[in-house]
Parts: sequence; structure tokens; C-alpha cells
Amino acid sequence: MVYSCSPIAVTMGDPNGIGGEITIKAWMKDHSSGNYPFFLIDDPVRIQNIVRQMNVDVPIRSIEKPELANNVFGQALPILEEKLNMDFSEGHSSSFATQAIIRSIDRALDAVLSGAASAMVTNPIKKSTLYDAGFCYPGHTEYLANQTKAQKPAVMMLETANLRVVPVTIHLSLKEAIDVLSIDKIVLCTTTTATALKQDFGINRPCIAVAGLNPHAGEDGFLGQEEIEIITPAINQLQATGLNVIGPFASDTLFHQTARKKYDAVICMYHDQALIPSKTIDFYNGVNITLGLPIVRTSPDHGTAADIAGTNRANPNSFIAAIQTAGQIAATRQDMVNAYDTA
Repeated sequence: MVYSCSPIAVTMGDPNGIGGEITIKAWMKDHSSGNYPFFLIDDPVRIQNIVRQMNVDVPIRSIEKPELANNVFGQALPILEEKLNMDFSEGHSSSFATQAIIRSIDRALDAVLSGAASAMVTNPIKKSTLYDAGFCYPGHTEYLANQTKAQKPAVMMLETANLRVVPVTIHLSLKEAIDVLSIDKIVLCTTTTATALKQDFGINRPCIAVAGLNPHAGEDGFLGQEEIEIITPAINQLQATGLNVIGPFASDTLFHQTARKKYDAVICMYHDQALIPSKTIDFYNGVNITLGLPIVRTSPDHGTAADIAGTNRANPNSFIAAIQTAGQIAATRQDMVNAYDTA
């Protein structure tokens, strides 16, 4: 098969999680008909061991350069070697592998920045293990923003087939999230989202709904002042720039089936306000998308699942959706570049 796009770079994630298994399952499903070829940055010996554990017929092939992945993908899972120097056991501590995990992320990023890959998909990492080894970022989103020298903070979008949600605050306790909430944060998050909906999803004039923070969106101040003092002023500021932004809405009525037809994305005030409806609506197919970066990055919307690693029970659907979404966004961006060049 001849592919029209550069391959997608996939990171190893935590080697004691399910990243290897879901990558193998994704290749098994898509290698003969998928539009988006990918390569994995990992230890071929580790992946071969997982293939053997799963008792499946999946050939793997080491490649020296990302550009070679398209030639291999139809016949074997392409792997760009990132050697793990120690033995490990699925589901156990992987602190020894921290540097390999980070190198895998960095090499995927380098491949995208050089044009050798069209996008990157990150397998789940165990953040506590990385923190113990001195990793000083809350997660992939913040690390990639720093590495790409993004001009503004990156924004996390969770997408399912029926809903896109974007939290203004991400990896903070609820108390901290409320304390740091501000007009500027909401405006920045929403403008980044609006740009991405146009640039990455091809929606010319997106409608963005904004959730309130308090029950009933504050009930005109009787249940909290944040809607009056922070959220509504931010909406007014965004509307003054011409953006189609509506709200604030009570979050308990914002996510049902009829309501979801009225907007293209929801700006939420904190982590769980965004992730609970997303994962309730479609737990197995959600995709984490980083907005505001010069590169395309997605990931499956789940953790390392170390408790089922090595059991061949991991569901690959979210990873497969992350590959497809990354490929679609990369293609949309390229179409916009081509249209601009021929204008």
C-alpha cells in the first residue's frame, strides 16, 4: 500500500503498562487497511516478548529512520529502537526506565519537528514514577509545551464521537483550581480552542459553550460569585473579539444529548467537570488532544492500567482513535497549508 502521509510516531509510555499491547492490537487491526501508518519507539525485544505472551502472529521489524516506516507498516510493526537496559515485569515499578521513556517522547517530537513524522501519539505514562526520578512537569501536555517553546500554555482537549471538552485548569486539586481561575485563563483557553477548531477540525465558525463553576451556574450570585466576577466577563471579552462563545451554563444540563447538538466544544472550569461527562458518554474511545502546539499530539484517554498489563485484556479502541485523530488533524493542517500556498 502507498500512503499519502508521513507516518505517526508512537512513544513507548510506561513499559510496565499496556502501551505495548494496545499498539500491537492497533497494528493488527489497521495495518492492511488503515490510512495512517505508524511506528513505535521502543525496545524490539520487549515488544517481541509481548507478542509472544499474547500468542499472536505479529511480525516486528526494526527501522533505522522514521521515514522507512511507510515501507514496512503493511507487513510488520515498525520499531525505532529505544533500548531498555534492565529486565522488568508488567505491573511493577518502572523507575529504572524513566530515561528511556523520556527519550522516546523526545525522539517522537524530533521526528515530527523534522517532518519525518506527521504527528505523535503518546502511550500512557505513570506520572508518579517520573516525578520520583526528577521529572518536573505535570504531564505530557506541559512537557511538550516547554520542549516546543510554545508561546502560550498548551491546552488539553478530550474528544469522543459526540463531545469535545476543554478544562481551563488541569492537574490541580479542586481548591487550587478554583483559586487560580481567572478571566485571563478562560480567555486564553477559549481562544486557543477556537483556533484549533478551525485549524485542526476545519470548523470555520465554531460555537463554544462555557460551563459555570457553581451549581446552577451560581444562581445569579446566590450560589457563588465566580460566574459574575470571572466567567461572564471572560465571555463578554471573547464575544467582543467576534468569537461565537455562549454561557455560562449549569454543568448539570450542559452535556445531555440534545444540548450537545448546540455547540462544537465546551470550556470547563476544572479537570473532573470535563472528564466525567466525556468518559461517561464514551469511556473506551476518548482521545486526549494537545492544543496550541506547533506539532500534532494525541494520546489515548486512559492510564497505564498496570493492573491488567500482561493479561491480554487491554482495550485498544482509545489508542486506535488517537492514531486516527492525529492523522486527521495532520491532514487538515496540511490541506490548509496547501490551500494557502495555491491562493
